[in-house]
Amino acid sequence: MFDQLSDRLQDALSGVRSRGKLTEADVDRAMREIRLALLEADVNFKVVKQFTSQVRERCLGAGVLDSLNPGQQVVKIVNEELSALMGGASREIAFAGSGPTVILMAGLQGSGKTTACAKLAKLLARDGKTAALVACDTQRPAAVEQLVTVGRRAGARVYERGTEPPPTEIAAWALEQARAAGDDVLIVDTAGRLHIDEELMAELAAIRKLIKPHDILLVLDAMTGQDAVNVAEAFTERVDFDGVLLTKLDGDARGGAALSVKAVTGKPILYASVGEKLDELERFHPERMAGRILGMGDVLSLIEKAEEVSDQSQAEELERKIRRQEFTLEDFLQQMRQVRRMGPLTNVLGLMPGMGKAMRQLRQVNMDERELDRLESIILSMTPAERSRPDLIDGSRRKRIARGSGTTVQAVNQLVKQFGQMRKLMAQMARGKMPDPQQLLRGM
Repeated sequence: MFDQLSDRLQDALSGVRSRGKLTEADVDRAMREIRLALLEADVNFKVVKQFTSQVRERCLGAGVLDSLNPGQQVVKIVNEELSALMGGASREIAFAGSGPTVILMAGLQGSGKTTACAKLAKLLARDGKTAALVACDTQRPAAVEQLVTVGRRAGARVYERGTEPPPTEIAAWALEQARAAGDDVLIVDTAGRLHIDEELMAELAAIRKLIKPHDILLVLDAMTGQDAVNVAEAFTERVDFDGVLLTKLDGDARGGAALSVKAVTGKPILYASVGEKLDELERFHPERMAGRILGMGDVLSLIEKAEEVSDQSQAEELERKIRRQEFTLEDFLQQMRQVRRMGPLTNVLGLMPGMGKAMRQLRQVNMDERELDRLESIILSMTPAERSRPDLIDGSRRKRIARGSGTTVQAVNQLVKQFGQMRKLMAQMARGKMPDPQQLLRGM
């Protein structure tokens, strides 16, 4: 996400990052490049003007230019202002003290609202909340069936009564059902339109008045850029929503919606969809997103993802093996499977400081998920002894492994060689020596 914007901003700051001394002209030059980068990312013009003005003012004040590391101070200021632009501190859903917490989902047709309902239910379930869905979109053909399907895949209960009853009646009935079932959260999927009209707003207002939701989330398509912000402005005037859920942030999103919506509407982004799978919805942390955009990575999110797929005892055992250089291909297979459960590999590596740009520079590195399938097939074609001691794999064994995995001897040779390089890198990291990101990628 934000690849183009991230590259442009990092290039704009590279001229000041390592300088021992800065002048006002240097700052102005960087601000012009930042302004162009944000405008090309479809960020609101007024937002861009105010952002660059604030950054410039801070950079020229408080003795930044005369400090020992003025370039680093400028980067720090841009990072802080980017975080503030997207909302500063992250905000959570306001859960009710008793009874189900009701979340009303609003948005235009085509924004991914129905799928977002299921993704949110699955995310809340990971936090120990029992979330149920209710199908109140009686306008779009097959909307009810779609919610039932994605809700079932997310493991959430779905309340539906077809398309005949009015949405208000369905919502009120579902709320009673959720109370009786003891559901923690009730997520209400409402109808959308291709554009904002009186019928849409009247229906939302009627549902809101009847079920009194604790939070109203506006679902916006990040792919539409500035148009998404215009939609948010219109909803702000007609329906008092509480926060935004951004969809399709993993696509060719230039970043305009994420960087503009809070400044224009005053409403924070609470969640962001970063993939098509139901478990690829994240809480939106402005300070972490700012770090990702500036190439600083997002170590906290990386740790949280890792904690979801592993436990403390496994981590300690893995650390012990790495330190003693006892890490085997069997361990590598288990770790690869855990990493894949954290999400697409490119997303995971992008959370590591400095890795995002390194991956884009090393175009020859194959980050295709099918490559991981091929590696897994090769390892599974080995005997337990071969996985523990790759040095046992001679020419005849390599031919057998290649036949068993449906690959080539060259592919087996490459895996064995890269595994040896990776063990050396991991041993360096265990001793506190962090390798260069490009060296780490080449060892994969």
